[in-house]
Amino acid sequence: MANARNPKKKGYDIDRDSGGFIALPWSVLECPAYAHLSHPAKALLLEVALQFKRDNNGRLLLSRAYLAKRGWKSSDTITNAKRDLLKGGFIYETVMGHRPNKASWYAVTWLGLDKHPRYDYGAIAGFKRSAYRQNSPLINTSLRPPAGAVKKLIAPPAGTEAMPNVPLDGTIKPISGGLSVPPVGHHLDIPSIGVNVAYLDEHESHPPS
Repeated sequence: MANARNPKKKGYDIDRDSGGFIALPWSVLECPAYAHLSHPAKALLLEVALQFKRDNNGRLLLSRAYLAKRGWKSSDTITNAKRDLLKGGFIYETVMGHRPNKASWYAVTWLGLDKHPRYDYGAIAGFKRSAYRQNSPLINTSLRPPAGAVKKLIAPPAGTEAMPNVPLDGTIKPISGGLSVPPVGHHLDIPSIGVNVAYLDEHESHPPS
């Protein structure tokens, strides 16, 4: 039967270095929200997970004083990375710090929250387990609308219409009851100017006797 001295005991790995280790589930590392974190945010997540010791989830530190001992020197880098982790749902703030000497407390969301009387009011009720799974990344989202691309209509909105065969005002009706000849008379009844001139010349040169 396998025992503590038997290297074949289940869960015993003789090739691993001694000491504790960070229990970071694959579900965290493989979720879409983690893939879109910045590199500083991913590094800061390890700093948070490193502090967990069985019953202190909710009292983890991300203060500048603590992180300076771990090699973090830029306040802006810490602030931006912390904001990304909070927005992504990987960490949760249980106590809001304030100057001059009160640091904020945090919990990781892939573990249950360990209760403590010094948490801010409502912190326990607001904690959401696995919140990182509920946050979809906003970067590189699809440009296609959820309902699909809208096709432009070629025809008018009311549909295609056939051209009318008659004018819009209707067909032109003939005028009935009018004169069949021009108002000034028929052109055959009006003597031409040349005939009148010749007639007058003839009568002036040969006046009637």
